[in-house]
Amino acid sequence: MSRVSEVFGEHRGVLFSVAYRMLGSVADAEDAVQDAWLRWSADDRSGVADPKAYLIRTVSRLALNRLHSARARRESYVGPWLPEPLLTSPDVAEDVERAESVSLAMLVVLETLSPAERAVFVLREVFGTPYAEIAATLDCGEAAVRQLAHRAREHVRERRPRYDTDRRTREEATRRFLAACVGGDLGALMRLLAPDVVLHSDAGGKGKAPRRNVYGADKVARFFIAVAGRGDVAGLSLRFADVNGVPGFVLDSGDAPDGGFVLDVTDGLVTAIWIARNPDKLTGLTGEARTL
Repeated sequence: MSRVSEVFGEHRGVLFSVAYRMLGSVADAEDAVQDAWLRWSADDRSGVADPKAYLIRTVSRLALNRLHSARARRESYVGPWLPEPLLTSPDVAEDVERAESVSLAMLVVLETLSPAERAVFVLREVFGTPYAEIAATLDCGEAAVRQLAHRAREHVRERRPRYDTDRRTREEATRRFLAACVGGDLGALMRLLAPDVVLHSDAGGKGKAPRRNVYGADKVARFFIAVAGRGDVAGLSLRFADVNGVPGFVLDSGDAPDGGFVLDVTDGLVTAIWIARNPDKLTGLTGEARTL
């Protein structure tokens, strides 16, 4: 392995982590990292004193360009758009702030920021990048970056979901949820769901999932009881896994994932359910879990 590829390999993980948080897409993040490698291998690196900072700046600019075009594509998306789910290693869940920053709920909040605000928030709040370095990345003044950071923090603070971070509570709620669905126990499911629970689903018109959000414990519970009763998941296998920093589960059809599920839990009750069943957005549920 050449020194050029060795240096890039050392930082590949953090580059993906930055790109994924900025884009909410596994495929787009991997493409941004690959483009960063092509630039790194072709650039004159003689004046690069800090390869990590240089590479983060490169992948951030690439991700920012992709974010602009991705938002245009999502305007014609069928049904609700959600970030792509991703298998994460247990050590991500052990770091509360890191787990929150990659949660599906947080990534949805980041979708409401402008591309520049999102880039600043990710680089500053998650990775602690100095304001001067972010200014160089965005090609603007440091004062403008501080203003963007302030707006982004306020926006996220207002919309940031509150949920229990205790792993055991989440795991228990997830297992009880599945048991109630499989057993067709509407009462048990109703007792587990918060009154204002919301079911968020993304199938892109290609998988079986609601094309609109479902609101309220009664409607959400009856939806899952009906799905289990119709046998919509017959022939699928289930595996528990950490998904985006929290305990969740994956449905598999043979060797390919058919869906990813995550439950947000607050005070022991499920407040939100996130379902991804668009087959084009499930590649992150295969292979090794990422550290992020």
